[in-house]
Amino acid sequence: MNLSAHFKRSEFACKCGCGFDDVNPLLIDVLEDVRAHFNAPVFVNSACRCKKHNQAVGGKTSSQHVLGNAADIRVKNVPPSAVADYLDAKCPENFGIGRYRTFTHVDVRAVKARWGSNE
Repeated sequence: MNLSAHFKRSEFACKCGCGFDDVNPLLIDVLEDVRAHFNAPVFVNSACRCKKHNQAVGGKTSSQHVLGNAADIRVKNVPPSAVADYLDAKCPENFGIGRYRTFTHVDVRAVKARWGSNE
């Protein structure tokens, strides 16, 4: 089932196979915007996580992934730092943006949160 022009619900499903795939529509809008800005496909490494899977992968109990509000993404041929910079400039007062060496975390929380260094 398609959630938007470029994203399928299955891309956001919990990797453990439990069936949790209730993703926040605002997150889909943000990812479509990222895709349009860079004119490149966005790959979802991890999105929705049930509490059990989140714990198994070392996620925090307060993770936005367990709420369906977060995705760890990479954009084809775009450095993760450029993705994080774009999101930070576009959403300076809200959302969570995590900088990692091989991917960018984005979540649609109402308050600003930033971490990591892309190294």
